[in-house]
Amino acid sequence: MLHEHPSALFTDYYELTMMAGYAQAQLADAPVTFDFFFRRLPFGVDLLVTSGQAAALQFLEALRFTQADLDYLRSTSLPSDFIEQDLAKMRFTGDVWAMPEGTVAFGNEPVLRVQAPLAQAQLVETALINTMCYSTLVASNAAQVRRVSGGALILEFGARRAHGPDGAMTASRSAYLGGCDATSNVESAKRYDMPVAGTQAHAWVMAFDTELESFEAFARTFPEDCVLLVDTYDTLNTGVPNAIKVGLAMRERGEQLKGIRLDSGDLAYLSTEARRMLDSAGLHDVMIVASGDLDAQRIAELRAKGAPIDSYGVGTSLVTAKQDPTIAGVYKMAEINGVPVAKRSDTPAKTSNPGRKQVWRTDQGDVIGLDNEDQPGEPQLVQMMANGEIIVDIPTVHESRERAIAQQAWLAEHSHDGIGRDWRVERSAALEALRTQVLDDVADGRRD
Repeated sequence: MLHEHPSALFTDYYELTMMAGYAQAQLADAPVTFDFFFRRLPFGVDLLVTSGQAAALQFLEALRFTQADLDYLRSTSLPSDFIEQDLAKMRFTGDVWAMPEGTVAFGNEPVLRVQAPLAQAQLVETALINTMCYSTLVASNAAQVRRVSGGALILEFGARRAHGPDGAMTASRSAYLGGCDATSNVESAKRYDMPVAGTQAHAWVMAFDTELESFEAFARTFPEDCVLLVDTYDTLNTGVPNAIKVGLAMRERGEQLKGIRLDSGDLAYLSTEARRMLDSAGLHDVMIVASGDLDAQRIAELRAKGAPIDSYGVGTSLVTAKQDPTIAGVYKMAEINGVPVAKRSDTPAKTSNPGRKQVWRTDQGDVIGLDNEDQPGEPQLVQMMANGEIIVDIPTVHESRERAIAQQAWLAEHSHDGIGRDWRVERSAALEALRTQVLDDVADGRRD
């Protein structure tokens, strides 16, 4: 099992009350289609890199209420016959179509489509939104960092600031998928087979009588992977000079100082001076790593100033999506008993699209249309579950990462701004006509 999936109780209580009502009204088995999509991009993010599909599929396949779950629910206001007759035997038996992990998506495009009996599709709403939103939010922020870094190595350092252990595990996987090169989270690196990286903290330096002793000791312990933290006391007067002494001694032993790390101060100035000092000592191959509350904006500013930084460690801002910690992911019914339905709203952004849909990508833009249409381009939604069982090979995080990077490169080549922010997304004529008809039909509060 790739992911630790939540239990069937990971849902909002109103999902269960609606399910009980559906059972009473004999609607529980009505075939429905629900779409999961994002209404808009978070602030500070140019593109959405989707993540979380693997966890969502595994949650659906494993869905069931345990005896302990049922015992707890008997203490609620849910009807006892509903608990015993419906929830006790609940399994997900539907079909799921989704964009593969790592696919770049745009606003209002279905990213995941659930076709299942109404009660089942309703129950999983909370878990699907939770799983897809946070994963995609972190992956998209990681992609943004990668895009502005100019090819520098990006290390995810956010475990200690993430929102709990579960959040840290999800964040490190999603950050790697989105474009980070390694994580400091050892458990996550093991579970998902990702590169692990880390150097030392200020405590290491302060544990020794002198900064130079601490550097020498670390070099003896890690002669092939030695990166020294040089800003514990005085970056340019002691830290870098001591690192140079150790680097030269390592070279005499046939070893190589890998890098130095700057964690505070004016990183543009300090990295420039450190590079000059290293080069003057003949240590041209020693890399400079920068960390310390970095985000995409600060990295872009450092690059604009010409800071000679080879690698960035990004933590808090990445795993918490500090610039905009929410993403407008929603799950809306689009069809019931073969009848297209839509939510009508005075807020245009909250009006949903009816019918069973597909997304086609061409080099001119994306088209959202009905799934029985024959549109040019590559369909983005792939069937991944049938009758409640996963029918595809779940990609590794490495494969999803490669897809994310390749998709961004393709969009950069085909978009006017070289990024994809201006990517055209249209509804097909058939979907537009159906949307108009359905919204007109429900204007009086009833489906005609």
